Amino acid sequence: MATIDLTPLYRSTIGFDRMASILDAAMRADTSTGYPPYNIEALEENRYQISVAVAGFDEKELELEVERGVLTVRGRKTDEEGKQYLHKGIAFRSFERKFNLADYVQVEGANLKNGLLVVELRKVIPEQMKARRIPIGEAGLRTIDASDANQTNLANQDKQAAA
Repeated sequence: MATIDLTPLYRSTIGFDRMASILDAAMRADTSTGYPPYNIEALEENRYQISVAVAGFDEKELELEVERGVLTVRGRKTDEEGKQYLHKGIAFRSFERKFNLADYVQVEGANLKNGLLVVELRKVIPEQMKARRIPIGEAGLRTIDASDANQTNLANQDKQAAA
């Protein structure tokens, strides 16, 4: 198994702590199966949609779960008792598919129609994380230059010596 050295990335980034675990999980992911097939679509700048082909599954046989930034889609097909097949070519096997979500991506809802499970996602960036302008030289801020700092230090030393 290949290893990735992320040291150069960490030299110039701040707060990407989850990245190493996401890359590690992607390297360990079982890519041998492509079942069920899916699409990921960018609808707008902060809106996404995942479509998973789940033909033959009912809503009660599907489960969606989000935990620690990972969306998990599970399908468990119930056994059909009493049916006798001459040929069974349609695969109704159970599955589990995981999607790593970026920070601030939330699941808005899901819909099952015509054999497609459609999951709506939206990236909601908190107000404190959005870009903002920082004013320079506002009246409320005080700039200390070297001569002010020296005078303050001398005054404090005189007070301590007098006490």
